[in-house]
Amino acid sequence: MFAVHPPLAMKTLYLFRHAKSSRDDPGLSDHDRPLNERGLRQAPEMGRRLAGRNVKPDVILSSPALRALKTAQLVAGEIGYATQDIAVDERLYASSAESLLAVVRTLDNKLGSAMLFGHNPGMSELASGLSDGNLEMPTCAVAEFRYETKSWGDVGAIAPAKVTLDTPKT
Repeated sequence: MFAVHPPLAMKTLYLFRHAKSSRDDPGLSDHDRPLNERGLRQAPEMGRRLAGRNVKPDVILSSPALRALKTAQLVAGEIGYATQDIAVDERLYASSAESLLAVVRTLDNKLGSAMLFGHNPGMSELASGLSDGNLEMPTCAVAEFRYETKSWGDVGAIAPAKVTLDTPKT
């Protein structure tokens, strides 16, 4: 008789850097910069790629900055996630890798997957730290980290089982 082992619990973290933003209006605050034409084109395309892989996070958190929130909304629309359910989190704006990781570690363990929309350099620094390498995230890139764990608190303390980076140019 073979022993039956329950499947390992998995947590999947998606780190999404906002799409390309406009700097055309110098009077706008950094917080209020919109996406430019390229960003408005690439964000839905990246969402369609995720939809093609049946990606449907349990929660989407976004920086309150217009460019990040608009990216989150465009991606959410493509993957069938209700845009009104996107949680705006001030902690994701202009955050360090350590601050972003703190947000991840406080996620509810009932959630199996989470997608965070934010900014560089924090996103690239966190992605690099989690992947134990140099994972540079251009605008509109998404890094996916799969962990064999039941706790978000383990993220950053254990190695991910799988790391995937998708960029608009790949």
